[in-house]
Amino acid sequence: MMRKVIIVAGLILFMVIGRSHGQEKKFYDAPLVGVKTNALYWLTTTINVGAEIGLGRKTTVDLLGTYNPWSFGDNKKVKHWLIQPEFRYWTCERFNGHFWGLHAFYGEFNMGGIKMLGLRKYRYEGTLYGAGIAYGHQWILGKRWNLEATIGVGYARIEYDKYKYQTCGPYIKKGTKDYIGPTKVGINFIYIIK
Repeated sequence: MMRKVIIVAGLILFMVIGRSHGQEKKFYDAPLVGVKTNALYWLTTTINVGAEIGLGRKTTVDLLGTYNPWSFGDNKKVKHWLIQPEFRYWTCERFNGHFWGLHAFYGEFNMGGIKMLGLRKYRYEGTLYGAGIAYGHQWILGKRWNLEATIGVGYARIEYDKYKYQTCGPYIKKGTKDYIGPTKVGINFIYIIK
């Protein structure tokens, strides 16, 4: 499943770059491509990188990927990976000001032993997927740098296996959970490529 998601996301980005690269600069001189990282995710030891590509005067597509491979002392972990594409509509011009977004996401996780997340006694391993809407704002900091704040809400379906929290803990049960609430939050630093 992971390969299919990555292949589809890559094909979409390839088509968008090919479409935008040759046509966009002829009629509009706003930034076309930016690379970004979310400072809030780094605070949770989560590696993350994203790219945003201009589609039209007021539209972009944003693709974020996150990865957390770490285990901490006493087998504590928040291991996961996630991919989150988002279509954005800008109220003024792309890469500047307010925007609204429609995003989807898919990821896999293996988490346990973290008291503040309610995972002290159990370990959960599984997948999550869903969609939501987002609002955000970008500020131009300089010729090549922007700062972005964004928040999103939506729906997620979580499918998991539950284990007793300990090394090689016994399997307890399989479960699912439907979630409605925040689905993204970010303070992103963006480097404008062109």
